[in-house]
Amino acid sequence: MQVSTTPVPAASNRTTLWIALVTVYILWGSTYLFVHFMTERMPPLYMAGMRFVAAGTLLYGYARLSGAPRPTLSNWRATGLLGLLFLTVANGAIGTALHYLPTGLTALLVATLPVFVLVLNWLFYARARPTRQALAGSALGLLGVVILFQPGKLVIPGGSDGLLIGLCMTMIANTGWAFGTLLTPRVNMPASSALSSGMQMLTGGTVLILAALVVEPISLLSILDAPPKALYSLGYLIVFGSIVGFSTFSWLARNAPPTLASTYAYVNPIVAMLLGAAFAGEAISSQSLMGAAVIVAGVVLITLGKK
Repeated sequence: MQVSTTPVPAASNRTTLWIALVTVYILWGSTYLFVHFMTERMPPLYMAGMRFVAAGTLLYGYARLSGAPRPTLSNWRATGLLGLLFLTVANGAIGTALHYLPTGLTALLVATLPVFVLVLNWLFYARARPTRQALAGSALGLLGVVILFQPGKLVIPGGSDGLLIGLCMTMIANTGWAFGTLLTPRVNMPASSALSSGMQMLTGGTVLILAALVVEPISLLSILDAPPKALYSLGYLIVFGSIVGFSTFSWLARNAPPTLASTYAYVNPIVAMLLGAAFAGEAISSQSLMGAAVIVAGVVLITLGKK
């Protein structure tokens, strides 16, 4: 058995693969900015849950009206498990981490995801160790993110306790997302990617809202108190971050090797940095450009080293 169980696409399909990768790189990179706008004055778990439930309802309805067959109980179990891993565990843990860690440091820790995918794939699903190129690409990508965010200059608002909680939450998030990535091609998913994504968002988003009702000072109708900026950002995240972005990633998880599909975690911080400079007045230093170049080199090595 090879490291990645999903076969590499034929040459005729590689254009579609790279279009999907670039789409995820750009759209999910932009979510850092819009999540910040959405949660400036609104609880993060609640807003994330509303985002996924709304997007999931639209995707599910579209898929069924387009002729997708009614999902089976087995389909609901599979998509429910992935929804819990991707959205409830991963997104919920990241939202919690952001209460204790700066956004840049959180993005840095989330960018270690491809390493989690490599290690968990090796330990649980493969007999062979990752290729040297994939390991080198992971190390190079992590080095690039360290250069990009300069973690030594970041201030931790919660002190050492906050740092520990934030670290634990991001590790939980990466573990949940990595297992979801590896399980996607192994469970009984609906044939329709739109239907599958909608079902995952409905289950994961519903659990997020239930969790928010317990841990956050909100009610189901708190969305009516959201400021316009939060609502506009919520709309963008529903359409582009969730419907387009998550559906594209769902397709990638089925059709690309796991280590390649997870390289968005290296590229998204670059996109976030550029958008921050364009819309939030953040400066791009020579050190930031160096980090971006190292990250791209890491992505190339992982791509060349996939099996």
